[in-house]
Amino acid sequence: QVQMAESGGGSVQAGGSLRLSCAASGLSASSYCMAWFRQAPGKEREEREGFSLLYSGVEESPWYADSVKGRFTISQDNAKNTLYLQMNNLKPEDTAMYYCAADFCDRIRFRGLKYGMRITDFAHWGQGTQVTVSS
Repeated sequence: QVQMAESGGGSVQAGGSLRLSCAASGLSASSYCMAWFRQAPGKEREEREGFSLLYSGVEESPWYADSVKGRFTISQDNAKNTLYLQMNNLKPEDTAMYYCAADFCDRIRFRGLKYGMRITDFAHWGQGTQVTVSS
């Protein structure tokens, strides 16, 4: 049974930093596409924004949405089966529930990321961790 658990959320002021973790069990994170999504207040699950992706293997570079590019960094510790998200220069618009997600990369590699990620690209999800950024 696959389980994913996020941690590291909290409340920070604009310009601050946070590091999120996502511990995975029941799968080998190095063999999956691992992603971060976020759901802003008042938005539905279908409106989650997929903003960062780490491909399985090392052939492809991590992908970031324009909204976080240059501020967020995705990484993974395969020995710990844990995904990370380093978030710097946080802005109030980054306030959201943050989710990690995992699945095989086939759909994403076939479709490409020109139009971003979809929640349907991923079968496995964590419960989320709240990030609140105050101005």
